[in-house]
Amino acid sequence: MKYYLIAGERSGDMHAANLLHELKEQDPAADFRYWGGDLMQAEGGHLVHHYRELAVMGFWETATSILKFRGYLKECQRDILEYKPDVLVLVDYGGFNLRMAAWAKAHGVRVFYYISPKIWAWNQSRVEKIKAHVDRMFVILPFEEEFYQRFEYKVDYIGNPTVDQVADFVPNPGFEAQHGLDPGKPIIAVLPGSRKQELEEMLHEMLAVLPAFQEYQFVVAGVSNLDRAYYQHFERNGIKLVFDQAYDLLSRASAALVTSGTATLETALFGVPQVVCYRTSAVTYQVSKALIKVPYISLVNLIMSREVVQEFIQSKFTARNLLDELKRLLTDQDYIARQKAGYAELRAKLGQHNAARQTATLMVKYLREGK
Repeated sequence: MKYYLIAGERSGDMHAANLLHELKEQDPAADFRYWGGDLMQAEGGHLVHHYRELAVMGFWETATSILKFRGYLKECQRDILEYKPDVLVLVDYGGFNLRMAAWAKAHGVRVFYYISPKIWAWNQSRVEKIKAHVDRMFVILPFEEEFYQRFEYKVDYIGNPTVDQVADFVPNPGFEAQHGLDPGKPIIAVLPGSRKQELEEMLHEMLAVLPAFQEYQFVVAGVSNLDRAYYQHFERNGIKLVFDQAYDLLSRASAALVTSGTATLETALFGVPQVVCYRTSAVTYQVSKALIKVPYISLVNLIMSREVVQEFIQSKFTARNLLDELKRLLTDQDYIARQKAGYAELRAKLGQHNAARQTATLMVKYLREGK
């Protein structure tokens, strides 16, 4: 069968690549065409556009790129009509993919959605559009299944792929030596996000606490989809930088400063005490504040429905607050134990499912039933 996939971000590329790998096992004759990244490309098929060309975040930032996005939508639609896939597989990235779902349904293309867009956080009315335009939805957070049930829309909860990835991770024994790290000095991991806008808003403030923690080494988790020049002026005062090795970093860290996103869940699954940070443009924040319907921004707190980790958002994201919280995460043993107990509950709640394999099995089953 022919599969057309759209993943517009770094995390989507990773999850879609794992799905491609499992689809090939379930459907040996599978043919793939996609918008994605290097990890998907390593699994074969044809890459149309890299997610680097699509990565825009926030209301204001998206508004300034609207003409560019319209052009990509039209190009993608033309490409799908020429390719004639058996199914369009959308991976998260709601702003682009929900538009593609509506178009595909109108043109008789079957639509599967892997990793639901976060419609439960804001604009929940979009559930009706998903019900109308998406044939099968595969969700990765336990509360998403309950959320969709309220709207009488059946989805498949297939577990969380991040759990699988962390469980399968094997540390690199040469990590410290390769990056010039002091094996006798504890590490504070800094995960500033994977988008240029996040880096510009977050990293300077995160590293401002360094002088108060001279007995630790700060290591920044960089990503290769961004130009290294964005990071270079932070490589000072002993700050180390590693690229695309966040798991190796987290497996050795004593604590972490984490930009809200999948990294908060990854940090929790590695059992690392963390503080969650987020700041965006003033326009984006004011619009978001008016629309967002959930009490937390980190996946850890959202899944647990309570505050397991501290969140510093917008005006609360200051060097002073970070410094105080980081001291607690490194020295207050009762506080650390409570956070780690929350992590243990989180792991139990997510379970072990092998998400990509389950999704591929169901997708092939549904496609064959529909033929």
